[in-house]
Amino acid sequence: MNVENQIDYWRKGATEDFEVAELLIEKGRFLHGLFFCHLVMEKILKTHVVKTSKQLAPKSHNLIYLSERSGLSIQDENLNFFGILMKYQLEGRYPDYKPYIPEKKLVKSYLKETQKVLLWLKAKL
Repeated sequence: MNVENQIDYWRKGATEDFEVAELLIEKGRFLHGLFFCHLVMEKILKTHVVKTSKQLAPKSHNLIYLSERSGLSIQDENLNFFGILMKYQLEGRYPDYKPYIPEKKLVKSYLKETQKVLLWLKAKL
């Protein structure tokens, strides 16, 4: 396994998925947009896991677990945010689970927080 290729793969995926999240939320597709916000965090955390462990990223969608494996000291406010986003990854994977759909203002704040955390995690690479 080439560690640098894996890091590049996950980092690029996070960046691209953030653009998709923005487009979906702009079009009013809030659940799908939040699902992509989760993917952004999942992929950027996997970037750090690969960098730290020098192994393939685990096949997990759990942001708390990935943050623990990342080798980073992550603030409680970010861990709380990860908990919020985890509700929305279920909607895309398990159609029987229907989370509460927040109003546009709250969704936009989640998108902004996703961008803030993404930029912070990218800067730590």
